[in-house]
Amino acid sequence: MTTTAETTTYVALLAAVNVGKRKVPMADLRDLLAGLGYLDVRTYLASGNAVFDVPHGTADAHDPAAIATRISGALAERFGFEVPCLVRTGAYLDAVIKACPFPAETLEGKQLHAVFYSTDVTADRYADIDQPAFLPEEFRLGEQVMYLYAPNGLGRSELAAALAKPAGRLKGIVATGRNWNSVKALAEMASAAG
Repeated sequence: MTTTAETTTYVALLAAVNVGKRKVPMADLRDLLAGLGYLDVRTYLASGNAVFDVPHGTADAHDPAAIATRISGALAERFGFEVPCLVRTGAYLDAVIKACPFPAETLEGKQLHAVFYSTDVTADRYADIDQPAFLPEEFRLGEQVMYLYAPNGLGRSELAAALAKPAGRLKGIVATGRNWNSVKALAEMASAAG
C-alpha cells in the first residue's frame, strides 16, 4: 500500500467484465472512479484493472471492502449489470508475489495465474480435485488467493476447468483471476503511485 499524508493507493480488480455483453470500457471505468472522488486513476489492459488513490478523510479511505462495495454499486448503476469487484493494496499484491510457491521468475506470465478471493478459501472446497491426475498442472492456496500453474496456458488447462466446477463451489465468494504479468504490473503501478 502506498500511503502519503493525504492518500492511500489501491488496486481494483473487476470480475468477469469485457466478456460477452458485460462491457466496461476502461475510459468509462476511469471516469466512474474519478466521479467517486478517487484520484490519479489509471487502468491496466481492458480486463477490469484500475489503480487509484483514495483521499484520507473520506469514509472508506482505509476500508478496501467498503471501496469495493461502492465501486460495484456505481458500476451496476451505470452499466445495468452486477460487477463484482475486489480492492487490494499494493502491499498485498507484493506479498502475493513474494509468497508464490512456484518459480515465477523462470515461468512465462501466461503459465502462472493468481485467482483472488474476497475471503480466505480453505482446501476443503477443492477436496474433490485429484491434483496428481492433473500434473504437471498444479494449484496452491495462499492468503485470499489461489496460485495456478498451467504450463500450456489457461485456455488449455484441464485443471482450471476442473477447479471451475461445480459452478457453486465458491458460492458467496467473489473470485477473479489475473495472469502473473498482470499481477506484477499492478503491483508496480501501485508501488509507483504517490
